Amino acid sequence: MKINAKLNIVLYEPEIPQNTGNIVRLAACTNSDVYLVGKLGFSIDSRHLKRAGLDYWDSVNIKRVPSLDALWSEFPNNNFYYLTTKTKQKYTDISFKDGDFLVFGPETRGLPEDLLAKKAESALTIPMNDGQRSLNLSNSVAIVVYEALRQLGV
Repeated sequence: MKINAKLNIVLYEPEIPQNTGNIVRLAACTNSDVYLVGKLGFSIDSRHLKRAGLDYWDSVNIKRVPSLDALWSEFPNNNFYYLTTKTKQKYTDISFKDGDFLVFGPETRGLPEDLLAKKAESALTIPMNDGQRSLNLSNSVAIVVYEALRQLGV
């Protein structure tokens, strides 16, 4: 099967190499590009990163970007969605489009509050049981990417 839709996975200041490696593997399987934004909590040469991504690294377009501002400037006409536990709008309430950017924050703290305040209309959440802090980052990315692909007819 060939997936013709293109989604863009943005990892803002990711901290755990294994999660990033798993997301790269997911990106290879879903024709998604990966943008690593800001300061990384690990070295790109990390053996944990490479092991988690297995032999999928050459199948993925991975770009390092210094800031979200730089990414917004490069893609001013694309939709950006910000995944967070700090909103009520569910990821299933959105009609995703080819070329959308899905932005995920660092594992220990999520996306910055000031960013979420400025982009509140584009903030999305994955419903969870009350009292739980968050889902694993790579699981969250997979949930949202596959919902977007489902909507795009893949």
